[in-house]
Amino acid sequence: MRKPWRIALITIGAIVAVPVLALATTSIVNVVATNIEAGEITPYGQKVPVDGKEMNVLVSGTGDETIVLLPGLGTAAPALDFQPLIAELDDTYRVVAVEPFGTGLSDQTDVPRTAENITGEIHEALQQLGIDRYTLMGHSISGIYALTYTAAYQDEVTAFIGIDSSVPDQPGSDEAIPTSVVVTLGNLGITRILSGMAADPYDGLPYDEATKTQMALLTNRNASAPTLVDEMDHTPANFAAVSGATFPASLPLLLFVATEDADVDGWLALHEAQAASVDHGELIELAGGHYLHHTLSAELAQGVQTFLAGIPGR
Repeated sequence: MRKPWRIALITIGAIVAVPVLALATTSIVNVVATNIEAGEITPYGQKVPVDGKEMNVLVSGTGDETIVLLPGLGTAAPALDFQPLIAELDDTYRVVAVEPFGTGLSDQTDVPRTAENITGEIHEALQQLGIDRYTLMGHSISGIYALTYTAAYQDEVTAFIGIDSSVPDQPGSDEAIPTSVVVTLGNLGITRILSGMAADPYDGLPYDEATKTQMALLTNRNASAPTLVDEMDHTPANFAAVSGATFPASLPLLLFVATEDADVDGWLALHEAQAASVDHGELIELAGGHYLHHTLSAELAQGVQTFLAGIPGR
């Protein structure tokens, strides 16, 4: 009577053991691959000291006006991700792509990823570079951080330009991001496998193969690392901190809004209201997805030039 149970238990054990061993293997492979890839990452930009650590910043162009680029949430290598836009802007402007802690080649940090801490660190990096007069241009979540930033450093920021930027009280902003899943999939090496199986996300876009390789390496390194995970965990609180907030009325505001793949109810109307909340606000709809700087950088650059040139008294 006991033998059938023994056979059943052995069978069940084998069924369970196969995926367990497979996951153990992918975890080990992920650790080994990450260590190997660390030596394949090519430096770019420059490191500046911030809060006892180093933040990576890429400066391109020598124009009289400065544009500071800030990334969206989860962008593993901001200065590389912004490359097509930088190429369109740096003939006219000095362009500064900041890689906040936990992204690109910047250090990790255990300082909580509140909007106040993130913006304070970015400001310190700009101060280290002697940059004290500039236009902020931010993608996605940076629209939320920019509200905190401009409230603190209004005398330095000459305008804000949003690239399909997030807005206060947008539907879904109070929903937690399942970061435990992100971390587990990353640690088990599953994210690496899925990324390897997926189609090239930059296919047909203006990135060379070397840049795409570097972005993939930095995605493997940063996507589930502690700093970015902590920023994801803080996202609902960072939205809540600016609930009902507006930009200073005197701050010129240009909002590029994507018309494709919008998954937030009232996305356009929210931006129309934000543009109307300042004395000089403009909105430009572009037929593209959320990452407008991947596909429509020339259109963004043209809009930026026209807008900045048209600001009264500039």
